[in-house]
Amino acid sequence: MVKTLAILGDGAWGTAVALLLARNPDHRVRLWSAREANARLLHEKRENVHLLPGVPIPDSIELHTDPAAAVADADLLIEAIPTVHLRTTLERFRGHCSPNQPVVSLTKGIEIGTFQRPTEIIANVLGTLRTAVLSGPTHAEEVCRGMPTSIVVASADEDLAKSIQRTFFTERFRVYTSGDVVGVELAGALKNVIAVAAGIGDGLKFGDNAKSALLTRGLVEMSRFGIAFGAKPETFQGLAGVGDLITTCISPHGRNRRVGERIGRGEKLADILASTPMIAEGVTTARSVHEHADRLTIDMPISRAVYQMLYEDKPPLQAVEELMLRSPRSEGTALS
Repeated sequence: MVKTLAILGDGAWGTAVALLLARNPDHRVRLWSAREANARLLHEKRENVHLLPGVPIPDSIELHTDPAAAVADADLLIEAIPTVHLRTTLERFRGHCSPNQPVVSLTKGIEIGTFQRPTEIIANVLGTLRTAVLSGPTHAEEVCRGMPTSIVVASADEDLAKSIQRTFFTERFRVYTSGDVVGVELAGALKNVIAVAAGIGDGLKFGDNAKSALLTRGLVEMSRFGIAFGAKPETFQGLAGVGDLITTCISPHGRNRRVGERIGRGEKLADILASTPMIAEGVTTARSVHEHADRLTIDMPISRAVYQMLYEDKPPLQAVEELMLRSPRSEGTALS
């Protein structure tokens, strides 16, 4: 039986997922573009020339700009829209989607102001009754070329999680299931903040010792924050947590790490953001997380330092020295 899959968003990850799913002959894959100019280029080149150069888009993938046509009779909607644009973009689909059409989110971030997670925004805007999130260490540059990857799909609806697992599962793309939607979504958002910190360390030319400590203590902060919002501690020890954290902090593909690296070299955030069309989710997430950690008195010194470097122009070396000179303590439990 042919399954119709509609991917909303033609960025690197949305395109990579379209390519992954189109390898299955039982899938009818649609890729929706929010911008007419992007769609024209995809039609002309059959390639995402700016984000995934050299990777052809087969003719079997349908390219759409009309929201109604993209989602009509689709068995699964796959949302791949940056958090900052998610709510306004989904408004274009209001009235075209059935509440019974399941939606899986690929977005890793938290909305500023509302502090809503992507699946909450989807349910709020579209009235969707069945949502899931797909997250983990998944650089689009590798997935689109068929490199081995493992990921986790989380949903409160176990049947939906298992259905998405079967849809995405291949010999090169392994999918695990989880019921911890909150943990998986928060892990995917929080690791981007730590990735900015990792990039700052790279920009300052720190070594492996510093990065290992950063990842270890960063994971503690991620877990601490997630647990405060009802997430399961073990989620942060899995693919959505430590797995994604490692990849994002060490890979040259990571846009959050690259932004941090430029901050570490002395560039200003406004200049960095103006120089690239790519969205680094960690920049906005750092602000959301800082506001809520501060209000709830959750101890997150690394995340606080990232916020101060991004938004208060604190010199990176000063921020690092202040982190290193915090009061000595016992490492104690994993969340100390």
